[in-house]
Amino acid sequence: MSAESLIRGLLEKAGIAVDGSKPWDIQVHDRRLFDRVLAQGSLGLGEAYMDGWWDCEQLDGFFHRVVDAHLDSGLSTPPAKAWMALQAWLLNRQSRARAWRVAQVHYDLDVDVFQATFDRRLTGSCGYWRDARNLDDAQEAKLDLICRKLKLEAGQRVLDIGCGWGAFIGYATKQYGVSGVGITVSQVQALYARGRYAGLPADFQVMDYRAFEGQVDHIASMGMFEHVGSKNYRTYFQTARRALRPGGLFVLHTIWTNERSATIDPWLDRYIFPNGVLPTVGQVGAAVEGLFVIEDVENFGADYDLTLMAWYDNFQSHRERLAARYGERFCRMWDYYLRCCAGGFRSRSISVGQFVLSPDGVPGGWRLDR
Repeated sequence: MSAESLIRGLLEKAGIAVDGSKPWDIQVHDRRLFDRVLAQGSLGLGEAYMDGWWDCEQLDGFFHRVVDAHLDSGLSTPPAKAWMALQAWLLNRQSRARAWRVAQVHYDLDVDVFQATFDRRLTGSCGYWRDARNLDDAQEAKLDLICRKLKLEAGQRVLDIGCGWGAFIGYATKQYGVSGVGITVSQVQALYARGRYAGLPADFQVMDYRAFEGQVDHIASMGMFEHVGSKNYRTYFQTARRALRPGGLFVLHTIWTNERSATIDPWLDRYIFPNGVLPTVGQVGAAVEGLFVIEDVENFGADYDLTLMAWYDNFQSHRERLAARYGERFCRMWDYYLRCCAGGFRSRSISVGQFVLSPDGVPGGWRLDR
């Protein structure tokens, strides 16, 4: 059977046609695509899209159907994925030395890329859409939800592990009267946050989370745990526990997956989140054993689909300008990233949510009226 016949047959199982008329059908411009996908799997599929070998009007719909139909099970494991799995078994892919790679590839991109994509605060994680009408509302609702879950009070000090461009620390200091310290592995993020929130009781430091010393009243972490890796989960929570004063709370906002895996998709690993890996709820539970009481777990995974599509719409409104600066291949990479992830969350194979953790259990129990 030819590569084209095999790929066509797999796509048909997901209701996807080659050169079809539906928005989630693919339009093939270079017939070498099929051999490339058969040899390289999802890495070849993504790189072929970046190279303009194929298009799809509704990439998010395409990936929703591909993931729902488990089409990856119909292909042999490509070399790139096998090599990543072997590395994850033999090495610590998220060691201190390797922790900086994701900043070099993704977070240290020029800020204008993220300004064109994200909300007005540059909040690079899922928004909370329950009562939100737009992206700015959803991200502010998320930031406020975390502040309320932490039960912040004026005068307290809060740590943000993986602070991004400073959105949470900026919001918490302004709205709740706390002081804050944010840590990141990105020099670009720290420089931006220091400039934007100058004059507030906010400190932004460039460091690996394992290097943090000192104590705070509360801890938040949003969209960073996906870079920690299973070999470091226990160390991560031990570091947080050591930094947290008695009576403090820790809100962990993270993506999680339904099925344990040592790596993420090879294309995402190469172009967006090097050395990333998604935890399961069970892995989080095992890693906090004896360190924290799990007070609350909230899953709002469908909201990431909404967030990613809002990011995509924002990016499209600036796409011509960004293509002139960074090139069409970069823009196709960014389109692919946003819409393939949206399709993944739409399929509910991955989720996002928040854990509320306390060192010794909240007396009388933790409560929040959502």
